[in-house]
Amino acid sequence: MLSVQPDTKPKGCAGCNRKIKDRYLLKALDKYWHEDCLKCACCDCRLGEVGSTLYTKANLILCRRDYLRLFGVTGNCAACSKLIPAFEMVMRAKDNVYHLDCFACQLCNQRFCVGDKF
Repeated sequence: MLSVQPDTKPKGCAGCNRKIKDRYLLKALDKYWHEDCLKCACCDCRLGEVGSTLYTKANLILCRRDYLRLFGVTGNCAACSKLIPAFEMVMRAKDNVYHLDCFACQLCNQRFCVGDKF
């Protein structure tokens, strides 16, 4: 859980161990953080700016994209049989999963969009 809270009494930052004297602080994983210190371990994006969700695994704090890239389940496209990374958007039809570009009519190659009937 990630929340921005007004700072009442200076607390120690879990990232840099310095006192948090900023107007706002973040609370995540039952610890307090400077806004600049709560970052993804892979891409260094500030997690307070990305949204209210962060992921932890193997002692890493990660954004959604990096968590899925490292620990998500990958699969193969039903049309081209190439690997689909866990973080990539897909189209699903029945038990099949497709790259967005591969989800198309087999006769005319017209791509289907969300909500199209096929």
